[in-house]
Formats: sequence, structure tokens, C-alpha cells
Amino acid sequence: MRQHTPLFLLVSCVAALAAPAPVTFHKDVEPLLQQHCQSCHRAGEIGPMPLLTYAETRKWAASIKEAVALKKMPPWYADSSAHQSYRGDTSLSASEIATIRTWVDSGSPKGNPKEAPAPRKFLEGWNIGKPDMVVKMPEPYKIPATGTVEYTYIILPTNFKEDMWVSAAEIRPGNRATMHHAILFTRTPGSQWLAEYPKGVPFVPAVRPGTKHRSSDGDRLAEGSLADEWIVDYVPGKLPVQLPEDTAMLIKAGSEFVLQIHYTPNGKAVSDQTEIGLVFSKTPPAKRAYLAGVSTTRIQIPAGDPAYKSTAALTFASDVKMLTVSPHMHLRGKSMDLRATYPTGESETLMAVPHYDFNWQQTYEFLQPKSMPAGTRLDLTAVYDNSANNPYNPDPTATVSWGDQTYEEMMLSVIAIQIDPKVDLDKLFAKPKRRPTAAP
Repeated sequence: MRQHTPLFLLVSCVAALAAPAPVTFHKDVEPLLQQHCQSCHRAGEIGPMPLLTYAETRKWAASIKEAVALKKMPPWYADSSAHQSYRGDTSLSASEIATIRTWVDSGSPKGNPKEAPAPRKFLEGWNIGKPDMVVKMPEPYKIPATGTVEYTYIILPTNFKEDMWVSAAEIRPGNRATMHHAILFTRTPGSQWLAEYPKGVPFVPAVRPGTKHRSSDGDRLAEGSLADEWIVDYVPGKLPVQLPEDTAMLIKAGSEFVLQIHYTPNGKAVSDQTEIGLVFSKTPPAKRAYLAGVSTTRIQIPAGDPAYKSTAALTFASDVKMLTVSPHMHLRGKSMDLRATYPTGESETLMAVPHYDFNWQQTYEFLQPKSMPAGTRLDLTAVYDNSANNPYNPDPTATVSWGDQTYEEMMLSVIAIQIDPKVDLDKLFAKPKRRPTAAP
């Protein structure tokens, strides 16, 4: 006599097979946090709260769900899908976003700790490893609670008796809350850039005669030369400089450091004493790294204009390879893209940022260096929203031009390139020879 399986058991089995496995923190969410979030969300880094443990993450579950659904977090603004793929892409896929949403909606269960991945190990302190040299501001700089702090500079000695090659560099602010950005330049022997100012003490350059602008990176090129180089910078969300094994930046013997800092008061009187770490190449590299820029200062954004467009171009006169690209605008920045047109007539988009966010100034590193033969032209297009619909707009009734402060505007894409160490910098770019760049 044939035995039949009870109907209720069949229904139970089918239901069990159809039911998806529960989404838990340790099995599903923790690996995503390790890959996409914990670099910033841990003690001593820029994330406002740590996300290393279940207890730390659980209380922020609803906020995390909203941030990833709106793609505010993790911050990644380049359109990687249509144009380029970049190293270190932190963006979440649609399925990963769905996993986080499901976890939150199901009550944020902890799950089995035995299913957790091994804790991610981070370098303590310097992200570039132990520096060979640390450059520190000689004294803490006092930042007022309110008002405008102009670009502040400090000239510091290197004491280098021979040429040095930098393979990694990192700026670590002493007070991240009030720092808009910092840039470390080198000033080569004989350069007249900022030559009238004292060394070792902070100063604010005077307004240039006949203009409303103070001395800035543009003056570096007018008063100095291409040899006064941009080494490393800090803005929120930007990673330190870590160059390929055979590549380094040159600091000539007898050079001096010029540290440019822009502070933004936040309601509290505080102080800052920033440090810069440098790692040196043990041997002269096969390739020299150089930071250039595509930019124009000729921007005049009409009041209320929701889509003002600005363009700039740069042409290489020598063969180079491009390592990274990054956009920079201020609070009215809406979108930016950089396109290369090669001597063959072919072209490609190197960077497309359709929704620019001033709060996250990111650098995008190509998976492989991009070859740019002599004659390659780079075209940069930026769009600005100076209307009342822009929630970050300080004043939609103002006509806005180029300026250092965030209520003014900039138009710049910084590019890191590889060049032959023997190349004459003055022959690197087609006319105008001085690269059109400006400090963020």
C-alpha cells in the first residue's frame, strides 16, 4: 500500500524552499561595510561615526538605508558605467543597496557572529605607512569662530642637499572640522613666487594691484615656473598620493615647501597644526609624476542662471600617460566632464561627473595609465547652477566670478600624469606653455 506525504508537509517544504534566506549583519552587511565604508567610518578618519561593529552600525540603520538609497553614501560621483572604470570604486551596486534596505526593513538582525568576515586591518595613523619625513606646521594656527579666513601660506625649508623623489605623500589635518583644503607645493631655488614673504610663519598674501584677487596658484605660474610643483593636497574624501612602483615626483635640491591652507570657521574658535608625511623612492624612478590642470579663470555666472556652461582646454606637446583625474568647483558646481581627442581624431570621455558634490572632492584613478600622445587635446566642460533651486547656493541674486572663497567659483580638473624624467617641463604643453591651473 502506497504511503502519501501529508499535504501540510508538502506545503511547508515548498514554503521553506521559496523563502529567501534572512539578511543579517554579520553574513550580508558587514562585508559591504568593510569594502565600501570602513576606510572613512572608523576612529581618526573623516566619517562622523564608526561602523566597525554591529552595535555601532545598528543605531544608524535607518540613516544608512536612506543614504545608500539616495546614493549619498558611499560618496562616488563619477559615472563609471558608461565611460570609464576606476580603481577603488566605492559605489554600491543595485543588489548591494537592496541587501542593506532588506536588512533595515527586517529589523536589522545581528545574525550568527561565526558568519562574520575577519575584521579588516587598517594602518594606524598614516595611510601611506610610516613616512620617511614628516613636515609639521611650526605652531598651531588659531581659527576664529566666525568670519572669513583667507588662504593662508607657510614657507618651510626642506634642507634637501640632493634631489629627492617622492613616491607617496599624505596630508593629515590637525582639525578636519574647519579645514576646507590644504596643498603642499615645492618652490624651486631662484623662484620668485611669494618671495617677498617671511619663512616659517603663516601669512595671507596681499591683494594683487588692480584686481580683487590674492596671490594664489595662478601667481605660482606667473611668478615662478612649472618647476614650482603641486605635490599633494587634502580635501574631504580624497585619498593620499601613492604612486606606481616605478613612478615618483621630483623635489629638487635646495627647494622649499609652500603649504597653502584654507580654513572655514564653524562656530567654534579652534586651532590646527597640520602634518604632511612623505615616502621617498630609494632609487631614481623610470617615470616622473607631475600634477597638471585644465582650467580657466574666465567664468562669469549670471544671477539665477541654472545651467551656466564654462569650457577650457589643454594640449600635450609631449607623449604622456594619465594616471588620475579629479574635478573641482565650488557650491554652484552642477556637473563636469573631461574629454580627450587624440591625434588620430578618435575621442573618449575620461571623466563624467553628472551630479557634482562640493562636499566630496574625489580623485579617480584609471585601472591602467591612459596613453596621451603628443597632440592630444583635453576639453573640460563645467556646468553651474546659480539659481534658487540649488540648495547650496549662497546667493542666487549674485553674479559670480572666479575666486578663492566658496561663495565664489572655480573651474578646474587636476590630472596626474607620467612623463619621461628628462622631459623639459616648459615643452610639456602646447601654447600657452604655462599650464592653466588654480588651487582649489
